[in-house]
Amino acid sequence: MYVSNDPDITLFNAGHPSKKTVTLTFDDGPARVLPELLDILKKEKVPAVFFWQSRLLYPGRPWKRVLEEGHQVGTHSSKHSNYEKLTPNEQVQDLRRSKLKIESITGQDVKLFRPPFGQYNEHTIAAAKELGLSTILWRISSMDWELKEEPEQIITNVLENLEDGAIILLHELTQTAAALPGLIAGIRDKGYEFSLL
Repeated sequence: MYVSNDPDITLFNAGHPSKKTVTLTFDDGPARVLPELLDILKKEKVPAVFFWQSRLLYPGRPWKRVLEEGHQVGTHSSKHSNYEKLTPNEQVQDLRRSKLKIESITGQDVKLFRPPFGQYNEHTIAAAKELGLSTILWRISSMDWELKEEPEQIITNVLENLEDGAIILLHELTQTAAALPGLIAGIRDKGYEFSLL
């Protein structure tokens, strides 16, 4: 379900009164490509939001860099289950487990949640609210998971749909890292800056 007029779902960043901004978000990490993504973001001085599956978060992953370099971390569930197929209690339990694991490793409060597959129902929203989480979807999908052989298309998919405040869906994938420098340059060429949520 994808309801853009739901007041409990965020598709846009809050924006800035005098600048055009977009937000880069990366799902499904922390993955092996994370250090490469962080190197590019650091070089370009771009903040981003990472939505992590807590089952992938090991103390050895470079999560400290993510926080030290000014990025945000949210939960993307424990193990990427489709929440629409879970009972209300299962949704609360999974979301709580994911939030607490990320917080226990990073020492930071988790305030953001992105439902796996962008799938949710009223119980998902209720579970997120109960746990003090804002539910974040996206305005622009890069379709990067389908474009392993075509990183240039990732850039095109985003640049052709840019609008002020847009949240952009990316993933921690090799092809996304390949596209990221060009994507950042293209977004800046169109007069946009980058913001967090």
